[in-house]
Amino acid sequence: MSHRTIFITLAAMVFAGTAWAHHNMSALYDFNDRITMTGILTKIDWRNPHIELTVDTKSGSETQSWSLEGPAPSFFRARDINKSDIEAALNKTVTAEASRARDGSHAGLLRVMTLPDGKLISACPQNC
Repeated sequence: MSHRTIFITLAAMVFAGTAWAHHNMSALYDFNDRITMTGILTKIDWRNPHIELTVDTKSGSETQSWSLEGPAPSFFRARDINKSDIEAALNKTVTAEASRARDGSHAGLLRVMTLPDGKLISACPQNC
């Protein structure tokens, strides 16, 4: 197998992975079905192509873990919001608004989140 064939094959695999990572948000989330939740921010995954936050809420005696997807870290950095801002809220109470997942799972597309210090984190206009 030539070096050129190997390179083309590897390039195709990289581009296919990138295309898969940038899925159609309106196919996954219902922009008209919004949920507001208050709970404990328990996890942050701050990486491309989208950040992911986990918020644990209480429904009676049951804890529900919500997975909230947001834009890429560069989206937030351009708006002067850093990973450290979100990390400071770990294991503390936050309030988040999200568009619910169409499959009915405890997942959503982050719109806005209020941190414990009152700072408002907005994923708009990208996710609104």
